[in-house]
Formats: sequence, structure tokens, C-alpha cells
Amino acid sequence: MQRDEILRQAEQLVNGKRAEDYGDAYENHCRIAEGWNIILRSALLTHGEIKAVHVTLMMDWLKTSRILNTINHEDSWVDKAAYSSLGAEFADKEQ
Repeated sequence: MQRDEILRQAEQLVNGKRAEDYGDAYENHCRIAEGWNIILRSALLTHGEIKAVHVTLMMDWLKTSRILNTINHEDSWVDKAAYSSLGAEFADKEQ
């Protein structure tokens, strides 16, 4: 795939369906940053670093932030369930 095709597809996503589903990109990223900061502070306080389990929490929060704009976005609900299941598995591994 050529770079110009990648850029055309990206432009269609950020100005099309994704913008409809997730709302204003800046506002969404601000919401994501708020949640990730909370998770990061806790990870550093309790573990001294970010572990794989913390990444699953961060990805779950990303999906939560997106769902806030389109509450019935099925793909995001499925992704949240997947990240939760991975988080539980990773928590056991990291104990």
C-alpha cells in the first residue's frame, strides 16, 4: 500500500465514521488523558512501573471514552469485554 492511499483512508476515518461514532477528537483525547493519568499514577504508586495489566485498564478506558459519545457502539462494548478478560488473565500472571 502506498503512503498516499494510507493518508486518504486515514482522512476518511477521522473525518467520517470515527468522527460520528466518537465525537470531537480533541474532547475525546482529553477524556482519555484524564483516565490514563489516573491509571498511570496508580500503577507507579503500587508497582513502580506500568505493567501489562495496566495497559488493559488503559485500553478499556479508551473504549469507555469512545462509548460515552455513542452508547450503543457494539464494537466498543465487545472490545471492553476483551480487555477486561485479558486484564484478569494478566493480573494472575503478574502476581
